[in-house]
Amino acid sequence: MEGCYSPDCERMEAWLDDHLEFTHSYFIRKASRETVNAWFAERVHSIQPSTSKDAPAAQRTPQHPSTHPTATDLCPPASSILPPPLTLLDGRSPSPAPSPAPSTPTRKISASEFDRPLRPIVVKDSEGSLTFLSDADPVPVPVRAQAMGEGGNGGGGGVSGAGGGDQCARLLELVRDVSSHLDVTALCHKIFLHINELIAADRYSLFLVCEDSSNRKFLVSRLFDVAEGSTLEEVSNNGIRLEWNKGIVGHVAATGQPLNIKNAYQDPRFNAEVDLITGYRTQSILCLPIKNHREEVVGVAQAINKKCGENGTFTEQDEKDFSSYLAFSGIVLHNAQLYETSQLENRRNQVLLDLASLIFEEQQSLEVLLRKIAATILSFMQAQSCTVFIAEDAPLNSFSSVFHMEYEELGEAMDLPKRDCDVSQINYMYAQYSRNTMEPLNISDVSTDQRFPWTSENPDHPSNQIKSLLCTPIKNGKKDKVIGVCQLVNKMDEATGSVKAFNRNDEQFLEAFAIFCGLGIQNTQMYETVERAMAKQEVTLEVLSYHASAAEEEMRALQVNTAATIPSAQSLHLMDFSFSDFDLTERETTQAAVRMFVDLNLLQTFQMKYSDLCQWILSVKKNYRKNVAYHNWRHAFNTSQCMFAVLKSGRLQSNLSDLEILALMIATLSHDLDHRGVNNSYIQRSDHPLAQLYCHSTMEHHHFDQCLMILNSPGNQILSSLSLDEYRATLKMIERAILATDLALYMKRRGEFFDLTKNSQFVWEDDYHRDLLRSMLMTACDISAITKPWPVQRRIAELVATEFFEQGDKERRELNIEPIDLMNREKRDKIPSMQVSFIDAICTQLYETLAGMSDSCSPLLEGCQKNRQNWKLLAEQGEKDMGNGEA
Repeated sequence: MEGCYSPDCERMEAWLDDHLEFTHSYFIRKASRETVNAWFAERVHSIQPSTSKDAPAAQRTPQHPSTHPTATDLCPPASSILPPPLTLLDGRSPSPAPSPAPSTPTRKISASEFDRPLRPIVVKDSEGSLTFLSDADPVPVPVRAQAMGEGGNGGGGGVSGAGGGDQCARLLELVRDVSSHLDVTALCHKIFLHINELIAADRYSLFLVCEDSSNRKFLVSRLFDVAEGSTLEEVSNNGIRLEWNKGIVGHVAATGQPLNIKNAYQDPRFNAEVDLITGYRTQSILCLPIKNHREEVVGVAQAINKKCGENGTFTEQDEKDFSSYLAFSGIVLHNAQLYETSQLENRRNQVLLDLASLIFEEQQSLEVLLRKIAATILSFMQAQSCTVFIAEDAPLNSFSSVFHMEYEELGEAMDLPKRDCDVSQINYMYAQYSRNTMEPLNISDVSTDQRFPWTSENPDHPSNQIKSLLCTPIKNGKKDKVIGVCQLVNKMDEATGSVKAFNRNDEQFLEAFAIFCGLGIQNTQMYETVERAMAKQEVTLEVLSYHASAAEEEMRALQVNTAATIPSAQSLHLMDFSFSDFDLTERETTQAAVRMFVDLNLLQTFQMKYSDLCQWILSVKKNYRKNVAYHNWRHAFNTSQCMFAVLKSGRLQSNLSDLEILALMIATLSHDLDHRGVNNSYIQRSDHPLAQLYCHSTMEHHHFDQCLMILNSPGNQILSSLSLDEYRATLKMIERAILATDLALYMKRRGEFFDLTKNSQFVWEDDYHRDLLRSMLMTACDISAITKPWPVQRRIAELVATEFFEQGDKERRELNIEPIDLMNREKRDKIPSMQVSFIDAICTQLYETLAGMSDSCSPLLEGCQKNRQNWKLLAEQGEKDMGNGEA
C-alpha cells in the first residue's frame, strides 16, 4: 500500500485524471467482477438487522465454515435448505413445527400448486403501466354440435338400436348425477363408476391435461389402474405424470382421436413396464379423449380388458357409449377444473393480500420493513437468499443502501446477534440492469446467459454460486421511478433440495408483491423524512421561541417602570378616537399596551401574572419586522388602541363578555405578526412556502400561528389561568378575529352584518351575530387610520404607499409583472383618487353601521368623512393641475 503513494503512482494517477476517456475505456475492458463490485460496495451502506427484545428465543442453526465449497455446499439437501413443513391446503395438517421466523406469514399455497399456469396477477394496460385489473375481452363460448345421437368423440355414432331410448335415458341419468360436482377428485371417481356401468372393463385410468408455468403440457393421473370396488380414498393417492404425445394416452391427448386396441402388445405405442411390475396382463385398451366446450382436450379416459364379450375386446357400441358419456362429462370436468383454478387463484391472491398487510403494518423503520419484505419473500418463494437494493437519492449507476438476508436466517430469533453483511460480496450487476431497464430479469442458468458473459476470476467467490436468479424493480407510487430492486438467488426444489429456475408464476408474483413493497418503502421513507422534519421543526421552534421571546432584562425593566410610573389612559389619550402614536417612544407604546389591559380589568379577571403580561407584550413587539414601513408594531399598537377606545369611549364594553374582550385585545396586538410587507396575492404568485400551507388568507393564518407560538412560549403564557373550555373558546375567537382582518373575508361577510343591523334583526344573545360583530370591529380598528385627523392620516398614507410601492418594485423585479396602480410607484399621483375609492368601497358603510349601533362610535364616521373631503380636494386639484399642464 505504501507504493501506491510513491511519486510514480501519483504521476500515473494524475495522467489518468487528465485522460478520462482512456481511463473509462480501460476500466470497461479490464475491470474484473470483484473490481466492479468493490466500486459499488464503496457507495452503499449495509442495512444490518437490528435486535429485538420482544422476539421469542429460537435455536440457532450451527454454521460449518469450509475453505472450498463442495457440490453439497452449493446445492444443500432439502432437509437443510427448506423450512419446517407448513400447513397444507387439502385439509390435512402435518405435525406442528416452529415458525421459520417471527412475523412470517404461513403459506396458503403449495409449491406444486403455485407452479400451475394461473392467470397473471398484474397485467400491462394500454399505456404500458402495470395494473391489477385485466381489460381482456371475454372469450366467446362456441356451442358444441356434438351430443348424443350426433356422433361421439372421434366421429363415433350416437346411441342407436332398439335399446337406444333406454340407453339414452340411462346416460342422461348418469350425466345428471355428475353435473353438480365441483371437486375434481370426487368427480373423477364418479366418472369412473359410471364408465364401469357402461362398458364393464377390468381396469380404468383417467388422466387430466396440465400445464407448467412455461405452458408445456403433460398428463397427470387422477385415477390409475383402478378396479371395480375402489373407494375414493384409495384412488386419490395416485399421481403419475406422463409426457405429452408419448405412449397410447399421450397420443390420444395430442391428436384428440380415440384408440380401440384389440391387442395391446401388438401396438408399438404400448408400454409394458407396468405389466412387468404388477404381473397384470393387458389385452385390450379403449382410450378416448375428454374435451371441453371449445373442443380442447382436457383429459383422457382409458379402459383396459373388457370383462365380457368376444375375445375380451371392446365393441363399437362400447366406444359409442363411452364417447357419448364423455361428451357431457368433459364439460362438467372442465367446470370443476375452472372452479379449482379459481379457488387456487383466490388463495394465491389472499397470500398477496396477507403479505401486503404485513408490509403496511410497519411504516416507521425502513430497516424493519426491509427485513419483513426479505423474510416474507424467502419464506414464500423458497429462494436461498434475498437482497433488497435501495436507490433513494442515488445516481443512476449506484445504490444508496442494501439489505441482504439468507434463507437460513429465517430460523434464527430476531433478538440474537446477526452476522455482518459484507457488501463487497454481493453482486450488483443484475440489480443495476433491472433498475436501468425498469423490467424484471429472470435467468434460469446464470452460467449460460449470454447477456452477462463475465464471471469472477475467483472460483470461491459467492457470485459464482448463483445458479438461477430473479430481479424485479421496485417502483414508486407513480410507477415512473425505480426506488429499489429485489433480487432472489437460487430457487430450491421442495422435494429434492436442488436448485431450479424461477418460473413465470414466481416472476408474476414478485412483480405484484413489488408494487406493495414500493408503496411500503415509499411510505416508510416519507415517514422517516417527516420524523426528521418534525425533529428539525422542534429544534427550530425551540430556537425561535428563544429568540422570539423578549429578553428577561428588558421584561424586568418594563415591569419596574410600569409598576412605578405607568401613565394613565387619559394622559396617553388612549380613549380618544383621534389618538396618534407619533409622539410616543417605543417604551411608552409598551407601557400604553400594559395600561389598556389593566384598565380593562383583564389582569384581575383572568389572574394574569404581571411579569407574563409584560414579557408577552415585549415578545409581540419583537416579532414585528422593523424593516416593514407600515405593517409593524406601531400599526398593531394603533389597532389595539382603537379597539380600546371603541370598548371604552364607544361604550361597547358592557355588551361584550370578558373572554371576548380578552380575545379582541390579544387579536388586535397580534393580527399582523411577522408581516413581510407584501400581501396575500404576492405570497401566492411568488410560490412562497407559506402559500403551500394555506389555501386562503395566507398571511392571516401565519399571523395566528405566530400568535399561538408566543402564547405557548415560556414566560408568555397569559392564558394559563383559563379553564380548558375557556382556553379553547378564547383561541377560537382570536383565530376568527385575526382572519377577519383579511379584507377579502370582510367583503364576503359585511353584507349580512349590514342587513341585520339595518333591519333591526341583530340579536346580542346570538353567538353567530356576536361573531359577526367581532369581525367587523377588527376590520374597523385595522383600517382606523382613515379616521384620524388629517395630518396624521396624510402621514400614515405615505407609510402605506411606501410599503405598497416596495411590493410593486418586487413584482417587477422578481415576478416580471406590471403591478396594479395601488402598488405602482409611477402612479403616485393617483393616491388621492384611490383613497376616495377606498373610503367609499370599504370604510363609510362600516362606520355608519357601528355609529348606528352605538352613537358613541360616531367620531369614527366623522373622521372618515372629513378625510374623504380632503382626499377628494387633492384628487380634484391633481386633475386640475394635470389639465393645466396638458394645456
